[in-house]
Amino acid sequence: MNSKLFVAILGVLTFTSCNTKESKEVNTTAEKLVKHFEPTWESLQQYECPEWFRDAKFGIYTHWGVYSVPETASDWYGTHMYNKSHPNYKFHQETYGDQKEFGYKDLVPLFTAPKFNADEWADLFVESGAKFAGPAGEHADGFSMWDSEVNPWNSADMGPKRDITAELEKAIRKRGLKYVVSLHHSWLWGWFPTWDENTDCYDPANTSLYGERVPETAWRMKDAKGYYKVHPMPSAEFERVWLEKVKEVVDGYSPDLLWFDNRIQILSEDVRKQMMAYAYNEAAKKEQEFVLTFKRPDFPLGTGTVDLERNRMPKIYPDPWLTDNSISKQKWIWHKDLKCYPTNNLIDDLVDIVSKNGNLLLNVAPHPDGTIPEEQKQRLREMGKWLKLNGEAIYESRPWLIYGEGPTETKTGHLADMQFDGFGDEDIRFTTRDGQLYTIALGWPEPGVLPVKSLGSSNYNGTVKSIELIGHEGKIEFNQTIEALEITLPDTKPCEHAFVFKIN
Repeated sequence: MNSKLFVAILGVLTFTSCNTKESKEVNTTAEKLVKHFEPTWESLQQYECPEWFRDAKFGIYTHWGVYSVPETASDWYGTHMYNKSHPNYKFHQETYGDQKEFGYKDLVPLFTAPKFNADEWADLFVESGAKFAGPAGEHADGFSMWDSEVNPWNSADMGPKRDITAELEKAIRKRGLKYVVSLHHSWLWGWFPTWDENTDCYDPANTSLYGERVPETAWRMKDAKGYYKVHPMPSAEFERVWLEKVKEVVDGYSPDLLWFDNRIQILSEDVRKQMMAYAYNEAAKKEQEFVLTFKRPDFPLGTGTVDLERNRMPKIYPDPWLTDNSISKQKWIWHKDLKCYPTNNLIDDLVDIVSKNGNLLLNVAPHPDGTIPEEQKQRLREMGKWLKLNGEAIYESRPWLIYGEGPTETKTGHLADMQFDGFGDEDIRFTTRDGQLYTIALGWPEPGVLPVKSLGSSNYNGTVKSIELIGHEGKIEFNQTIEALEITLPDTKPCEHAFVFKIN
């Protein structure tokens, strides 16, 4: 790369990422005075992702609710328990009885959460280094984890008889973190087999939880391109209740980040636009820096922040984005045989995502009683320990000219991370903050020398004056050749996971 071009590009990036707080505040204030969202895609594309999200990088949410009670290796127990071809069907009959006599509704009284403590959860989230956190407000099962007026099936009136969403909001905000609520309730259309007379879902007395009677075709049909095709489409009443639930969360708990699962494309454009406009306008009234995330193609690009489920961008994406992944490779909810990712994988994934202008939202799977199991606590504390040492390369950072180098190619596509085994010793990622370049090695090469090819003089026209290894006291030797910047590693590692070098 031409040296003048390199300096010019770096200058633009530095100016963009290090713009003064004063100018941001002036611009933000001006926007608040004039910005109003109409329920049109054109108006909704006024959305701008706030700086707090760009800076935060790491958040936590939880999959925990009535579906946790059976403690099975099934994230979708509510629908699988009625499916004769799924192992949950037999499990349910052997454990609870026939689905016509003991249905999903009958699990609700068993979800009492006797050991749930919002302050303990929030303390752990802080210890992990997360900057935003919160619950799954309503999963696909139609059970709201807040005190709902529109939905009688809620945690304040049934089960725990506590407003879980309110308790977590208070505890999380008290500790200075941003508050997240995730909503998955578009899945409720056809989730329960209201067409099957051999289940309690067929009984009209249970409509308030299971939904109106629909044919099986209302459930989960996709075309060749992966778009959800259901018949009939959601009714006006379903859409009304869907929208009212969103409004209850926005009005009652003012989340800083409202996260939506996919399948919203089955809803009419009108209700989707109404929801977005309402959420944005309410946040503007409260002078709140608000984030709304969605999965493509549920909303047009530019109307919110893109989220990828168990997936990531292959390279630097120009807008901030989000990956939601779980602490377990296979599952979102707790079960007796849950296997967690090694901490090293979680940290490497965070570094990779941040290097590409993304944030990680990591799912935690609490026990049905409301406690977070020790194995998961250990992972979060180890992530926090690493971030406490190396956080300057993560928080408030921005991408460099390239995201990194190395032989490992991350897979792309929905749920692709479930087939990804992790990074190796030759994989390196870059971030910048306040004009400082950070080189993050995802491994510790055995020969004792880390070659950074992107900083060899054939690729990089700058002169490296010195190198610091965060956590190491002492000089770091290096040699900048045509092929690579060769960094001599010290005898001892400064930490257990990814290793951060400051290139001066």
